Amino acid sequence: MWSNDVKGHEQNASKMIELYISADVAVMASSYSMTSSRSSNLSWTLKQDKQFEEALAIYDKDTPDRWHNIARAVGGKSTEEVKRHYEILVKDIMQIESDQVPLPNYRASGSNTRGYSNEQRWS
Repeated sequence: MWSNDVKGHEQNASKMIELYISADVAVMASSYSMTSSRSSNLSWTLKQDKQFEEALAIYDKDTPDRWHNIARAVGGKSTEEVKRHYEILVKDIMQIESDQVPLPNYRASGSNTRGYSNEQRWS
């Protein structure tokens, strides 16, 4: 059984996923998910990831047959594959939120359009 602490983190991560679906962080989480060392998710296409994220926004945790509905919305994935993909996404978001994943460096110079480095900008 999971401890209350882990359950609390999972609930928080679930809430954050719902908030991130339409935010830039969802893009970063998806990008990280695709580049992290998860061989079980290599078969997910960008289209399936997008369908998965949209289905998560539609079918929340209180939806009956949530995973079946999400699998049907994604297409080509079983209920178990969808559940596993969700568990990995939760883990990825927890790592992002705990600063275990570095912010992406979009510019080779390491500065934004205002001339600040990422460290100066976020501190």
